[in-house]
Amino acid sequence: MNRLQITEKIIQTKISKDIKWSFVAETLGLSKEYVTAACLGQMPLNKEQAVLIASIFDLTEEETNWLTVPPNRGSLPTAIPSDPTIYRFYELINVYGSAIKELIHEEFGDGIMSAIDFSMNITREPNPNGDRVNIQLSGKFLPYKKY
Repeated sequence: MNRLQITEKIIQTKISKDIKWSFVAETLGLSKEYVTAACLGQMPLNKEQAVLIASIFDLTEEETNWLTVPPNRGSLPTAIPSDPTIYRFYELINVYGSAIKELIHEEFGDGIMSAIDFSMNITREPNPNGDRVNIQLSGKFLPYKKY
């Protein structure tokens, strides 16, 4: 048993039972973004949250325990993602990454945006030319320490 197998089981059950991530998030009292990342193997849950997930996705006790283990984050199967949606983010960072970095440094100084003290919100933005995906990323600024 490994985390990838549990993720696959969760996805299969989600499809077969027509479960929405927003329903799972409401059940846990967490954001849909965090819950989705956790169910896809990128975030750990506490024991109580894992038990709730297990009840929704029919997980065994062993599978439930895996949900509480800190994951190997950011482990995509290839260095350059081939999934079109994920690849767009890779492309976005290739095109705009330097500008984003430069503007963060100009506004905050020398440092980085945390992906640990972090939140994300994904919403649909109606537009007469076709609905838009609105993604808000909010990470704590972490200045580099001088020593």
